[in-house]
Amino acid sequence: MPTTPLSDADMDALESALDALPAPLEPLDLSMLDGFLAGVLLQPTPVPEAEWLRHVFDADGRPLPKGVDPAPIASLARRRHAELNRAIHGRQWFDPWVFELEDEDGDEMDPLATVMPWAAGFALAMEFFPQLMQQDPQQVMEPLAAIYRAFDPDDLEDADELLAAIEELEPPADLEEAVEALVSSTLLLADVTRPQSGQTRPGGARRPGARPGGAKAPGRPTPR
Repeated sequence: MPTTPLSDADMDALESALDALPAPLEPLDLSMLDGFLAGVLLQPTPVPEAEWLRHVFDADGRPLPKGVDPAPIASLARRRHAELNRAIHGRQWFDPWVFELEDEDGDEMDPLATVMPWAAGFALAMEFFPQLMQQDPQQVMEPLAAIYRAFDPDDLEDADELLAAIEELEPPADLEEAVEALVSSTLLLADVTRPQSGQTRPGGARRPGARPGGAKAPGRPTPR
């Protein structure tokens, strides 16, 4: 299986294949898929491929209908999973699949609205694989808040501690800062659930000098 990072052409092929899946399946879009994979990889116990892959084709994990070949999507999803796994394991910066959005007037949307699909994919992973959310709140609450602040507070039911942590955060100044928060939060959470040998405390993720901004969208950027 190829382990090279996905090219723009690969991303286009993955998006087209996901879009072509028949109803009633509700596949993840690219940004949701990326956040979902990050959430899967942050679990303290590795999630078997068969358990996470089915949610790529359908958010609820419903079985594929007869005649649908899962191989093209599965192959590309595995490569992105492997790419993110290398970055998280090595505490390396990565470019999340966050795509610049415009409103009806052609103006750039709010940074948190732009990263919302990625955060929604991450939250989907937490719904089906909740081990990360069961960690010590003192260790995970701040980085989780930096991801979940993309949600409307009314959507975060029974999450008073998380909402309180979100209220303490300053909103991102721009999309670059919002994207940076996704990456740094992912690496900080990895310090808790996937500690490196010799690590003495969480929060040791190292920030590199160069930080990515939002990637250009190859196509549909929002959840369907």
